[in-house]
Amino acid sequence: MPEGDTVYRTATNLNAALAGGELVRCDIRVPAFATVDLTGDTVEGVVSRGKHLLIRVGEYSIHSHLKMEGSWHLYRHGTKWRRPEWQARAILATAEWVAVGFQLGTLDVVARDDEASVVGYLGPDLLGPGWNADEALLRLTATPARAVGLALLDQRVMAGLGNVYRNELCFLGGVLPTRPVGEIEKPARLVALAHRLIDANKNRVDRTTTGSLRGETDWVYRRKGRPCLRCATRIEHGELGESALQLRDIYWCPRCQS
Repeated sequence: MPEGDTVYRTATNLNAALAGGELVRCDIRVPAFATVDLTGDTVEGVVSRGKHLLIRVGEYSIHSHLKMEGSWHLYRHGTKWRRPEWQARAILATAEWVAVGFQLGTLDVVARDDEASVVGYLGPDLLGPGWNADEALLRLTATPARAVGLALLDQRVMAGLGNVYRNELCFLGGVLPTRPVGEIEKPARLVALAHRLIDANKNRVDRTTTGSLRGETDWVYRRKGRPCLRCATRIEHGELGESALQLRDIYWCPRCQS
C-alpha cells in the first residue's frame, strides 16, 4: 500500500535515474495536460512531499499522487513493461531510462514556482529535510475532540502517514483510534514515534512495524481475529472516517489500547 515511505523510495529511485538527463520523450496521458510536451528540457530532480511526488523538469513540475493503485516504474529502452500500456498515465524518457507512471490517482503539470498550489496545504513532511516536530504537534493537538485515528490520517497534520501507519501507531502508542486527541497524555511521543517508525522504513522494500521481516511485520493491521502479538487478545476491527465516503479500516487490541 503506497504510504509516505513508498513514495520516498520512488522519488529516490526516479531521481537517481532521471536527474540531469534531457527528456527525449514526454507523453502525459490525461486530457487536461495531453498537449504538454517537455521534450528537450532537463530533469532537475525528483522529490517527495508526503505521499505526493514532484518531477521537476525545466520550468515545470509534474505532480502525481499514487492513491491506491498507482506506481512509477523504471525501464531500460526496449525492456518489456510489467503492466499493460493502457494503464500508463505518463511516460518520461531520457537517453538511458524510461519512467512510466501507471494508474496514477492524480497527475497534473504546474509551474515550478506554483508547486504550493498542489502541495502547499500539507503539514510537516515526516520524511522531508524540513521536518518540524513542534509544528506537527501543534497541528495534531489543534482539535482536542477529534479522534486520534482521524488526525493521524490528515495530511494537513503530518504528511506521509497512511492507514497502515495510522493503525500501527495507535497500537504502539497504546491508544484506541477513536480516542480524542485531547485525552492522550503524551501526544508529543506519538509524533516522535510517527517520525521514527516511517523513517526506519524509508529504505526498506518490505515495511515492518514490529521489527521483524521474517515473521509478523504488523502489530494489528489486517490481523482481525488473530491473537495480539503482546497479550494474545483477539484483534478487533471496525471502520473510522470523517464521513461515510471516507471510512477506512481500523484494527486494535482491546487490552493493549484504551
